[in-house]
Amino acid sequence: MGGELIYQTHDGQASVGCSIFADRADIRHQLQEDCDSAGLSVSHSGPLSSLREMLGARLGEIIFIDCPEIDAMRLASLAEMDMYAQRSGARLLISTSLAALNDVFACVDQSDPQMLVEAGRAERIVAMGQALADWRMSGVREWSEHDRMTLLRLSEEVTGLAQRLDQFGLPAPQADHTNSAFSFGEAEAGKKAGRAQRPALPDARLVRQIIQQRQARARFFDAGLFADPAWDMLLDLTAARVEHQRVSVTSLCIAADVPPTTALRWISQMTESGWLQRVADDQDKRRAFIDLSDKAADAMACYFADQQIGGSLI
Repeated sequence: MGGELIYQTHDGQASVGCSIFADRADIRHQLQEDCDSAGLSVSHSGPLSSLREMLGARLGEIIFIDCPEIDAMRLASLAEMDMYAQRSGARLLISTSLAALNDVFACVDQSDPQMLVEAGRAERIVAMGQALADWRMSGVREWSEHDRMTLLRLSEEVTGLAQRLDQFGLPAPQADHTNSAFSFGEAEAGKKAGRAQRPALPDARLVRQIIQQRQARARFFDAGLFADPAWDMLLDLTAARVEHQRVSVTSLCIAADVPPTTALRWISQMTESGWLQRVADDQDKRRAFIDLSDKAADAMACYFADQQIGGSLI
């Protein structure tokens, strides 16, 4: 992968640029090496304290922020960078910790950043590749729902492979955006039934029982054999809605029963596809929750009604 990666502009060609903000020197060094290997032009690399003063500069098409710990200054900087990315069209990648996830998630609601939780080097490489692919494709056409879900499935496979290769010091593979049979389409019942006619959501106790049955399988089988984060999150949010409980992004990641970064990818794509929605806390603007959209609530209600709410629903 020699040389700089370039793209065509109306004035000719320009290198694809990126910026790195990380307090941990080893992370900055790794990211610098990985960007150089990928042919990206690093326009800035420095600690988080330099983030706000750089907002007026050209930061490039990909901006990586490593923020495992938060305070008022870091949260304010993230919020400003989120708005900058939304205005400029840059792809924002944020690496954080599970402990800081709720606070970080709440303050970045403009640019739909790609978020990583306690990510290793291989996962960061894959995330940069996905951000670059997303940025390049955005200049050509809008992503369809099928495209987004195909990329999500493919990213999961590539991330898992990259993590295994990373253990042996081998280079991570590049994602190939191919077609997939996977489709996260509208539920037929949800199409036919208007919200006023939809059945009631099921008893939360039944949904919690289904969740427990699904989790019990991990005692006897490899948990990855049954990984289905979208359905696990929909079940958890359905029960929470009936119970009038709010669900934080950290809680939903746990409910998904997959690594937090994978869960965040699903949350982002399901939100963009209209199945989930981000809900701000009226009492505390620094907090945000995840809820079913009306479309998803309709579909879940119709699904359970169609299944006669049987005890074998797992």
